[in-house]
Amino acid sequence: MLLTLVYFAAFTYVVHASKVPTKPNIIFIVSDDHGYQDAGFRGSDILTPNMDRLAKEGVILDRHYVMPQCSPTRASLMSGRYPIRTGFWKGNIKPTEEWGLNLNETTIPEMLKRNGYATHAVGKWHVGFYTYDHTPAKRGFDTFLGCYLGSQGYFSHKNSKNYDMREEYIDKRGRLVDNIRYDLEDKYNTDIFTKRAIDIISKHNKDEKSLFLYLAYTSPHAPLQVPADKYEKYTSHMVGETTGRRKFAAMVSVMDEGIGEVVDALDQYGLRDNTIIVFTSDNGALVGGKGSNYPFRGGKISLFEGGVRSLSFVNSPLLEVTGYTNKHLHHVVDWFTTFQYLAGDQTHQVKKPQLPLDGYNIWSSISRNISSGRQEVLLNMEEADKIYGSTDNLAVIELETSPSGTTYEVRDWTKKNNFALIWSQWKLLVGDMHADQKGGFYENLQLYDLDTDPQEQNNVKDQHPYIVKTILERRPEYKKNMTMIYRRISTPQDKANTYWMPWRETEH
Repeated sequence: MLLTLVYFAAFTYVVHASKVPTKPNIIFIVSDDHGYQDAGFRGSDILTPNMDRLAKEGVILDRHYVMPQCSPTRASLMSGRYPIRTGFWKGNIKPTEEWGLNLNETTIPEMLKRNGYATHAVGKWHVGFYTYDHTPAKRGFDTFLGCYLGSQGYFSHKNSKNYDMREEYIDKRGRLVDNIRYDLEDKYNTDIFTKRAIDIISKHNKDEKSLFLYLAYTSPHAPLQVPADKYEKYTSHMVGETTGRRKFAAMVSVMDEGIGEVVDALDQYGLRDNTIIVFTSDNGALVGGKGSNYPFRGGKISLFEGGVRSLSFVNSPLLEVTGYTNKHLHHVVDWFTTFQYLAGDQTHQVKKPQLPLDGYNIWSSISRNISSGRQEVLLNMEEADKIYGSTDNLAVIELETSPSGTTYEVRDWTKKNNFALIWSQWKLLVGDMHADQKGGFYENLQLYDLDTDPQEQNNVKDQHPYIVKTILERRPEYKKNMTMIYRRISTPQDKANTYWMPWRETEH
């Protein structure tokens, strides 16, 4: 029942009758290297009518943080745990590296599956595949259609000349079926993923189970490829833009088209009323690429806002308040805890031990526009002495004295340690903070007031020594929870098969 309407700006702020979701369907959509401004509802000239409608009729998340790279964000989402715990603080998994999301980690699909959900993954995985036990169908998904790696040709489905498009499921005898889908070669992968998502929705029996669909597009990650007819359809208005920017825009628009088709399927098959749709980018657009993180500084790989403040929204008939922009602090790890709440999960009744979670239940925060209680976000930290076999002095503590005479205990950025944390409106960066992939190291201690300076232009560390001290005091506690990691091990697999596949029997 509609209770209240309050009109302001271009949005309609709507308050609905209180609803308590009961094991709702969850459609979690992730875009790839998608800039904060690269959607119509953020002021872009990129055509995204479906995302615009979902965002404006739902809740736009203004302070939803992710990690600065693909693998760490996806591992944080799946596990509900910061990269310092999972080992993903070292960054992306490269194709032949022997590591992944550890098998003792409980994933969102595992958790939801034990609560009666059907679980399906479509699109990009990128959290490890060096053993079959690390692949999606072994991590809680009933089915998977997509790619293991972080990128691929959109038509060829190849990475480093090897094919990477497969379908996985566990058969009735409990055996993993890994079907290489050569029949999909030359078909545009964004369309493949959309079609698969619609097929899952059309076959889902809503009377038996709730649905969790993880739809992880690779768009608009490089390479910039798009069907010729869609390029013309979606960019004819972008007069004066470069070909690269127009390709990027068309890729986003094709993805938006797919999202609209997925939502139409939810309506057509009667699932929409009990469904929560979450959309987020995995990190910001690459600085120097064709995306835009305006108005923020930095981009992918950077811990500045342009790298970690994501393009995000939630849409659902189950939301109590809609048509507004939520400015409360949220992080991608929060979704595990939130979905636990929505599914009614009881951790004390499960066989696999639940490792400590870092997330907050943010359902009420989003649904009712209230604080979740989260006051800080760890954006990342790197400590060289947390790498097995480290024999150098990379972890030496150094002192820096500000012009005001205050002494801080910090790590020298030349020694490859860093720490980035948001506390309330304050953001502290310590160490080697890239503005982009081409270098550009900056002062090794920076403090910004995000309320007044979200573009991170004015370093106010000397004006607020107490804030700096307070945030730095959190660092040792986080370090206690860091997982020791191995130096990167890369073992080229046998290329005779011409497709990517696991090459180890067991986890390290």
